[in-house]
Amino acid sequence: MFGILLKKQMTEIFRGYFYDAKKNKKRSKVSTILFILMYIVIMAGLLGGIFSYLALQLCGTFVTLHMSWLYFLIMSSIAIALGAFGSVFNTFSGLYLSKDNDLLLSMPIPVRSILVARLMGVYLMGLMYSAVVILPTTIVYWIKAEITPLAILGSLLLIFLISMIVLILSCILGWCVAKLSLKLKNKSFVTVLLSLAFIALYYFVYFKAQSLIQDLLLNAVAYGEKVKGKAYPLYLFGRIGEGDILGMILYTLAILALGVLIFWILHRSFIHIATATGSVGKVAYRERRGKRKSEFGALVAKEFGRFTSSPNYMLNCGLGTIFLIVVGTIFLLKGNKMIEFVNQIWSGEGMNGVVVVMGAVAVCLTISMNDMVVPSVSLEGKSLWIAQSLPIQPWNVLRAKLAVQLLLTGIPVIFCDICLGIVLQERVSWMLPALILPFVFTAFMAVFGLFLGIKMPNLTWTNELAPIKQSLSVLISMFGGWALIAGIAILYFVGGRKIGCEWYLTLVILIFAILTVILYQWLKKKGTMIFAQL
Repeated sequence: MFGILLKKQMTEIFRGYFYDAKKNKKRSKVSTILFILMYIVIMAGLLGGIFSYLALQLCGTFVTLHMSWLYFLIMSSIAIALGAFGSVFNTFSGLYLSKDNDLLLSMPIPVRSILVARLMGVYLMGLMYSAVVILPTTIVYWIKAEITPLAILGSLLLIFLISMIVLILSCILGWCVAKLSLKLKNKSFVTVLLSLAFIALYYFVYFKAQSLIQDLLLNAVAYGEKVKGKAYPLYLFGRIGEGDILGMILYTLAILALGVLIFWILHRSFIHIATATGSVGKVAYRERRGKRKSEFGALVAKEFGRFTSSPNYMLNCGLGTIFLIVVGTIFLLKGNKMIEFVNQIWSGEGMNGVVVVMGAVAVCLTISMNDMVVPSVSLEGKSLWIAQSLPIQPWNVLRAKLAVQLLLTGIPVIFCDICLGIVLQERVSWMLPALILPFVFTAFMAVFGLFLGIKMPNLTWTNELAPIKQSLSVLISMFGGWALIAGIAILYFVGGRKIGCEWYLTLVILIFAILTVILYQWLKKKGTMIFAQL
């Protein structure tokens, strides 16, 4: 029974490798094997390679200074953080709020078997993520240092202890996430904000990593003495990798005892947690006069509701809205330095307007990140018949989809353009086309995206990520937009600078305006007919 439950648990986690949500059918064996191999390459090759390189940078210095314990402490901290983050959401959905809790609990299966199988799934996921860090750490240490049998035993034990710490943290953090998710009303926005915070933290660490490593290596002795003096338990934990018997015994007993305690608590409260539905506050009825909306206004509200109800939709198709504000802020804070840098690289005859062109190109590249209109038709899915059967004009349905992208992109473009204009302070004849181009490009990307969405719809999906992330239309829209803007920049250097930046940008605006009108007319006539017959 345990083996069947564990197999079910792992199959749910890696469901995407065996089942094609886009085509709504099982993947072929070849496709499954290729997906698994790709996952191994990413985890073992890419992530493992990154942390192997980090271990090689740190290990030699710490071994020379006889501070291998600090090396193990640093890498173990990274392993625990990565393992806990990688498995906490699996714990949240797989252990506490799994969709099949009611079904399993109604069967003649011991609660302990269900709990152990799910905990084992969480443990294996945490072990996989933490091993990507701690396994290269151990191997590099064995190569760089003069090891003893006790050191080998200690470093192997450290791998096990880290996996247990990750399991314990995942259970605690997963419980917190599950509790919050039951009480929060706007879960989608909370998910988006947390994801954006993680992205910001990732890039901050990424850009600061090299300076942090250099500072750590230069001041290793000072940092080591502080840890040893003020945080002796951390020092003892790092000593496990070196084979310290006291650290091995104390931490093994403490972590195993904490693990047993967590299991005991979960076993006693599992049924209550698994069947929890969240607290529902009492709401007093108050009569309110409803506001009548126009047909188009109601459709726009419906499209905005669909967009804001899905974190996947917002994160994958609407990041350009956030990044346009970020880019505008960067223009204000770092604009002068960026202009100096560009002028140093591209100085000479005919290069006076390069800063203006590059500023407009930067804004348009960011605009290309918004493609919420592309999957909007596909996201209707099996409910498409509702929009088709209502006494409304098909063109109003398509216009509402266009309106969402135009509003969510056009408003931050205004802010970005104002910031760009403040920084450039060039002649009006130069700046005016550079500020108009982003608006024309926004309109072009909207009608082009809807054109792709109508021509290549996917209405048979079972997971919304299929039309949002895995569709060819989304791929063409995003990378096609980037390619167009890159082409505009290249053509300016090839020959556009000869006619001047203002005339070159005006010509680009004219071309995009003509293409926008052509696609708009196609959508209004042919597009509505195709949409009505889908």
